[in-house]
Amino acid sequence: MRNIMGNNTSNGDQRRIRVVVAKPGLDGHDRGAKVIARALRDAGMEVIYTGLRQSPEQIVNTALQEDADVIGLSILSGAHTTIVPQLMSLLKQRELEDIVVLIGGIIPDADVPQMKALGVAEVFQPGASLDSIVRFIQLSVKQRD
Repeated sequence: MRNIMGNNTSNGDQRRIRVVVAKPGLDGHDRGAKVIARALRDAGMEVIYTGLRQSPEQIVNTALQEDADVIGLSILSGAHTTIVPQLMSLLKQRELEDIVVLIGGIIPDADVPQMKALGVAEVFQPGASLDSIVRFIQLSVKQRD
């Protein structure tokens, strides 16, 4: 059983929530991803930032290697309708469906139901507060465990 931040297991170990923050595709703008990564670190989470231009395969490999609880994708390019189905399929193939997947960026309202139907836990559009993102991650990981 994974032990997440502040919860005691039988051996007394504690583990911080681990979040992979990724910039998939050809989108080269990462200021928002870096702001989110900093906010999550400030909230006590361990953040692994993959950098720019990551493929779905690279993101899933990183999540597996880092034993991630959450994958946060920052997508501004409009490629979410291609990238997210690939990523979710890879997570399923590798039996990593317990990883909470979030998307932030420019996602049209009309595409949000499609993203959630694929298994995305939440879509954070422009204007979402950092506190709401932190709280959502904390609650999602706690409920999963």
